[in-house]
Amino acid sequence: MGEENCSTVTEFILLGLSDDPELRVFLFLLFLLIYGVTVLANLGMVALIRVSSLLHTPMYFFLSHLSFVDFSYSSTTVPKMLANIINKDKAISFLGCMVQFYLFCTCVVSESFLLAVMAYDRFVAICNPLLYTVSMSEKVCGELVSCCYFCGSVCSLIHLCLALEIPSYRSNVINHFFCDILPLLSLACSDVTMNEVLLFIVATFNEIVAIVIILSSYLFILITILRMSSAEGRSKAFSTCASHLTAIVVFHGTILYIYCRPSTGSGGDVDKVATVLYTVVIPMLNPLIYSLRNQDVKEALRKVVGSKLYS
Repeated sequence: MGEENCSTVTEFILLGLSDDPELRVFLFLLFLLIYGVTVLANLGMVALIRVSSLLHTPMYFFLSHLSFVDFSYSSTTVPKMLANIINKDKAISFLGCMVQFYLFCTCVVSESFLLAVMAYDRFVAICNPLLYTVSMSEKVCGELVSCCYFCGSVCSLIHLCLALEIPSYRSNVINHFFCDILPLLSLACSDVTMNEVLLFIVATFNEIVAIVIILSSYLFILITILRMSSAEGRSKAFSTCASHLTAIVVFHGTILYIYCRPSTGSGGDVDKVATVLYTVVIPMLNPLIYSLRNQDVKEALRKVVGSKLYS
């Protein structure tokens, strides 16, 4: 592209998922339903964990933060996507775009490490139950969660600062439904090799650290479960860990596919579908995965609802 085609921008246009009028109506209703369930399920989980003394344990402390992060990064992207589906004006200001990316990136990186912390928590609970209350004290849990948020904020700030250094763009049309970093970099007129290399390195490093913690934790958990003499104990342990692994595989699988491979900058349909999976679907599924088969959550909900009905 010639230099004459480059210019600074004050706003971006988000193309979204589809231009088909009939499909747009279906997508709007579908994502509105999913977002509604996401908000109710995640905020409901946070509220239930706070008010129920049965759930005042490290496991549910981490789960409450996971629910908060899921609600946050879904709310960062989905409302704007819904508005763009039904509106002809699909513009987002330059500042709004940068803020959306920063908040989204912070939440995603924080969730990545939160899932690793939750795997470690299950490792301590199953493999060292006698030391669980000491190893996972309130102070330790607070420090672990703070580290997750700190890592998310720092990683996002690095990418944001580099993105703000881009002087001009050859177009202000982003082929995506929110301001993600890869589609944004594909529009830059200047050399963004450093941005892309740093994104790949940081994302890959984060994924390796998180996945190593998760795999190591579950390897020891598996060994411990297989050594259990009680079939009921093995079944309960497997049930507890299976839901966590389900969320992990889907979340980290999509992250690895999108950010930990050579960038094409195409923003193709496959990338959009993969992004929808972890930005829209997973925040809805996480509270359901962790609560539907969880007797503690069901019992806590039963007591809270019962107390409200008879108060």
